[in-house]
Amino acid sequence: MILVDSSVWINYFNGIESDATNQLDIILGHEDVIMGDLIMAEVLQGFRDDKDFRKAKQLLTSFTVHNLLNEHIAIKSAENFRTLRKKGLTIRKTIDSIIATYCIENQTILLESDKDFEPFSKHLGLKLALTKM
Repeated sequence: MILVDSSVWINYFNGIESDATNQLDIILGHEDVIMGDLIMAEVLQGFRDDKDFRKAKQLLTSFTVHNLLNEHIAIKSAENFRTLRKKGLTIRKTIDSIIATYCIENQTILLESDKDFEPFSKHLGLKLALTKM
């Protein structure tokens, strides 16, 4: 299973070509892509045009939607955040900590283009779809 972060979806919908959006093109229809509820909210709230919103909503809801946050993930996310902070690494967005922790706990690969996920990969075992050079 692969969870695609909002950073990739936003670039994808905006037609921005990158390693991550190219990888998304490759995996769509060939891999088991799942949608996170929080990711869906982040992506959909950015659409200004109703027609584009409806098209994106139709695509995103065609994937199996997973609830990314529950009591276990909330606590584990806070623990992971604190572990990284003790190493001198501060994660800028709580939602990134939740997404990373969900993936770690559920052995799910993350396709992303956000540097805040790198510490989770390096120190906590997050599996990323693209490896950084």
